[in-house]
Amino acid sequence: MSEQNVSAVERALIILDAFTDRDADLSLKDLSERTGMYKSTITRLAGTLESRGFLAISGRGRYRLGPALWRLGSIYRRSFRMDDVVRPHLTALVLASGETASFYVPEGENRLCLFRENSPSSLRHHLEEGAILPCDRGAAGHVIRAWGDGVDDRAIDVLDAGFAQSEGERDPDISAIAVPVLDRQNRLLGVLTLSGPLSRFNQLKRDEALFFLKKHALDCGRTLSA
Repeated sequence: MSEQNVSAVERALIILDAFTDRDADLSLKDLSERTGMYKSTITRLAGTLESRGFLAISGRGRYRLGPALWRLGSIYRRSFRMDDVVRPHLTALVLASGETASFYVPEGENRLCLFRENSPSSLRHHLEEGAILPCDRGAAGHVIRAWGDGVDDRAIDVLDAGFAQSEGERDPDISAIAVPVLDRQNRLLGVLTLSGPLSRFNQLKRDEALFFLKKHALDCGRTLSA
């Protein structure tokens, strides 16, 4: 592949990466501002992405992610062979706590929300599956760092405690508690997390949740390691 083609692929990926879980669609102007590309370049690349199903263009000239990404995301999730194992644990955690349960895995220097079960409450921490978040903030991120390459005081404290908590680190109104899911060799498979509004999911509620969060993490790790 020529250097020119590689550059085109990189620019196409930058366009796709401009979307976030808060964006239903984006205008050409939005994409230009977020990517730093000329509108003519985006239009040309978007035509190719649309033809392959990676972008969809509405009649109003707005862009949204296309169905090909959902197909690839489904393949990615299935490749972990975790869906049937993890989701029942998330459902049970939601029923026990009333809060949102998530399963994160490391994704480069970040973390990926692989599976999610939202709280039934109208006031809840809502996040879409597939969202990529940093590891320097949030309970799940601290667990991933601790069992990965984290060497600071926070990572050492998390390793010693066996879990992590956060209050308002990524969102000022959200608190969370997270535990590692480990295989039989104590290698990190993922992170189970409960999160909710800080006004409701306070320290007392998190302390109560820790017992069954650890139990589900242990059972989940044993099953995934079988």
